[in-house]
Amino acid sequence: MLPVLTPAESAALDRAGAERGLSIDALMEAAGRAVARAVADVAGGTYGRRVVVVCGKGNNGGDGLVAARYLDRWGCRAVAVLGAPRDELRAPTVTNLRRFIGQGGVCVPYSADRLARELERADIAVDAIFGTGFSGEPSGDMAAAITLLNRARAGVVAVDVPSGVEGETGAIRGEAVRAELTVTFGTWKPGLLFFPGASRAGEVIVADIGFDRDMIDTDLWLVEAEDVARLLPARLADGHKRSSGVVLVVAGSRSMTGAAALAAMAAYRAGAGLVTLAAPECIVPVLEAVLTEATFLPLAQTEEGTIAAEAWPSLEGRLRTVDAVAAGPGLTANEATAGVARRLLAESPAPLVLDADGLNAFAGREEELRRRSAGVVLTPHLGEFERLTRVASKDVLQDRVGHIRKFAAAWDCTVLLKGTRTLVGEPGGRVRVNPTGSSALSTGGMGDVLTGALAAFLARGLSPADAAVAAAYVHGAAGRLAGEDLGEGAVASDVMERLPKAIDMVRGEGAQ
Repeated sequence: MLPVLTPAESAALDRAGAERGLSIDALMEAAGRAVARAVADVAGGTYGRRVVVVCGKGNNGGDGLVAARYLDRWGCRAVAVLGAPRDELRAPTVTNLRRFIGQGGVCVPYSADRLARELERADIAVDAIFGTGFSGEPSGDMAAAITLLNRARAGVVAVDVPSGVEGETGAIRGEAVRAELTVTFGTWKPGLLFFPGASRAGEVIVADIGFDRDMIDTDLWLVEAEDVARLLPARLADGHKRSSGVVLVVAGSRSMTGAAALAAMAAYRAGAGLVTLAAPECIVPVLEAVLTEATFLPLAQTEEGTIAAEAWPSLEGRLRTVDAVAAGPGLTANEATAGVARRLLAESPAPLVLDADGLNAFAGREEELRRRSAGVVLTPHLGEFERLTRVASKDVLQDRVGHIRKFAAAWDCTVLLKGTRTLVGEPGGRVRVNPTGSSALSTGGMGDVLTGALAAFLARGLSPADAAVAAAYVHGAAGRLAGEDLGEGAVASDVMERLPKAIDMVRGEGAQ
């Protein structure tokens, strides 16, 4: 996994580096050199290339001045545009301004006309205005500079984080640079992963500027293919259907048979050896026609065709024969059915995945989430998370990491918060960020597929948190495959059918 550092953690890393002899000057030198190399690669060389470096007054501007010095030395026609008077610059930035000018570099004060003229002639522009610690809305000259950078024909390389993007959250509150490439230092930053900031970063290069791994202190991590490949269980050479994991899916209603079918088949496609679908008896004949591999447990039903309270004895007897349970897809909001979902959590000896209406059953009764006999993974989307937490979605979006940490601890369970960057939070505070996915996942039924895959990984022996991480990664990879094959016409069953290929692909990437 790759560490992801907030601005405060990045500052702490700088201090840890200083304690080991990595001065701010040395770090700035390494950072600026990394930016210069990236610019040279984007420009296809250096000799005669015109580069404009727009520098702010902080250390980000100092990184830009170091980059300008190296590019000038390597034959570029580098011009630094200074966004603040010299007496407002931080000391390390002043030092590198002197070095650049002392080498014969061209540095001019900012004006909109001058920057516009320089950008007209530039091959590459470097955004070194604001750093990872920026928050709020750009204003004045630097807001105007960002607008000019976005209008320029030259490709833009951002230093650390595109200016205008909040490094802590990825929020954009005004103008923000739209970069072709971002060079960040030491570790990933949240603003480069979370939207809308991630949409402004372009390709991201994490440059090594001298930090040792043991200096990094964080509970936020970006998942890689090799991490998931290590988690994915392999079938035993002498195994049988029960050794590959037995899953019970409690799902469906008269009006939502598809959700149950998707979850059950996804469990098979993710590697489960045996899947039993427990559903209202009225829909079992329909499900039997489309799920030839599954076994079925017909349940007593309400007048609305949902699972009735009287179904509990049938379910209770089956719980001791399975390795994992998935509950929620298509259950509806019927109160009797919700009561069955609550009993599943409280009494199942097997680990449980709760999704959709299985989660909604606990809205207003969140304290009951702690009353259980086995591990559980909650898989809310933003709306379900709002119903459980009573925190407005817009507020959650301002700090998804903070909120998932808070409630994973409060509920003492693993929480998988679905989104463009799905997060997996654990009670101890660790949060893992899933990088896979595609816009192909933005249609109905995708959550049902994820639920089935997650239950399969639980049944095959993964811990709740690891099963959630593996399922999110594989599900996102399958979504990407479906999108590549079918474009905007991809649906949930297409993603479900590509789970085996996605698993093989992850194993292959992890072995490289």
